[in-house]
Amino acid sequence: QVQLVESGGGLVQAGGSLRLSCAASGRVSSYAMGWFRQAPGKEREFVAAISWSGGSTYYADSVKGRFTISRDNAKNTVYLQMNSLKPEDTAIYYCTAGTSVGTYVYWGQGTQVTVSS
Repeated sequence: QVQLVESGGGLVQAGGSLRLSCAASGRVSSYAMGWFRQAPGKEREFVAAISWSGGSTYYADSVKGRFTISRDNAKNTVYLQMNSLKPEDTAIYYCTAGTSVGTYVYWGQGTQVTVSS
């Protein structure tokens, strides 16, 4: 069983930066990991994903060039560096882990990110 705990969310002005962290309770070094987000009244959407080795990364078009996903398998932690934030990035951000990119089994409780204009 893997438990995921997100942190690093908060309130930031447009153009600012935040770094989200997702700490796993179990070993996730063999798992692909990702970030999704859900804005009020909208469906949960994919943000970014990273392969188990960190060698491959994937991004939604809406965040490409602004967000960077990375991982530290020694710390069982995945990160999402978010730069040039926009009000439309406001959402609850969820961390997820699974056997491969696109096949997610475990989910965190989410962390709120609010970007003011």
